[in-house]
Amino acid sequence: MAFLTLQLLFRRLVLAIPILLCVSALVFAILRLLPADPVGMSLPPGATAADYEKLKQAFGLDRPLFEQYLIWLGKLLSGDLGGSIFFRRPVNELIARALPATLELVSAGFALGVIIGGAGGLAMFAMRGGAGEHALDGATTIMMAIPEFLWAILLILFVGVSLQLLPFIGRLGPGIQLPPPVTGFLLVDSVLTGRWDSLRSALLHLILPATALAIGLAPLVMRVLRSSLLETVQDDYITQARLRGVSERRILLRHALPNAALPAISLIGVQGGFMFGGTVLVEMIFAYPGIGNLMVDAVRNHDLPVIQAVALVYCVLVLGINAVVDVAYMAVNPRLRLAGSR
Repeated sequence: MAFLTLQLLFRRLVLAIPILLCVSALVFAILRLLPADPVGMSLPPGATAADYEKLKQAFGLDRPLFEQYLIWLGKLLSGDLGGSIFFRRPVNELIARALPATLELVSAGFALGVIIGGAGGLAMFAMRGGAGEHALDGATTIMMAIPEFLWAILLILFVGVSLQLLPFIGRLGPGIQLPPPVTGFLLVDSVLTGRWDSLRSALLHLILPATALAIGLAPLVMRVLRSSLLETVQDDYITQARLRGVSERRILLRHALPNAALPAISLIGVQGGFMFGGTVLVEMIFAYPGIGNLMVDAVRNHDLPVIQAVALVYCVLVLGINAVVDVAYMAVNPRLRLAGSR
């Protein structure tokens, strides 16, 4: 199993190289075709033509497009994402500060969505044919009809403003300082440094935006898992298990669920990639300082190096999620393990 996992990950890594090259070239070319002048937007009022040309040369924007891409690609391979035109800081530093916040948010939303979706799917299957199933089915329809950003606004208005149960702005409450940086992840650094006040505040600030993301994933998982379970329990091996006197709970958890979960795992992989795109609006609404907010600021100011870097980060994250889902799919499905070992 370990060898097959490494083989799969290596294959994914090899396939990711041309994908990243294509994405980077496409984003690089499209951004240069936009009718906007990032150099002019970054200059202060009263700047001279000489200042404009000097800054343009400093960012290499006076060279041919293909030469600009090769220079950017060479720096990228050496780990240098360039310098921000608007923020006047290294892009590596901006990404390093914003990415952990987004990863924490997506991880929390992803885990919450899978838990709610899995539990809801099992509940819908257990209540099949009854009023409970129809109620849950209607609830999932309503959940899917409302986009993530609107759920974010509704959660703020109801839970944050009306009930005042949870905070909804930023990552930490007023008066609470960031813990000393160790890993860059706020939750992890709070635990490692014993800053329980910042850990509690960060968790409270994480609940609402993570819930808004989870609501986009949970109803899909519920429906797919319920449908897959309804099909799986009709298979011959399930009937044989019943004839042997195996309890319904054991049949569900040990026999039906591992096979019925395969379509749900595939769906989770696809939706997990989409979830990173959903963080852009959610981070803006909750003023959450992740790469979604960074991307919005970069687009607003036409900061080409930052836009390119964030787009590449999104691509890497989606490819990474797909690789993890493939490994999970292989771990659950024994037929894939057997096919891979031949």
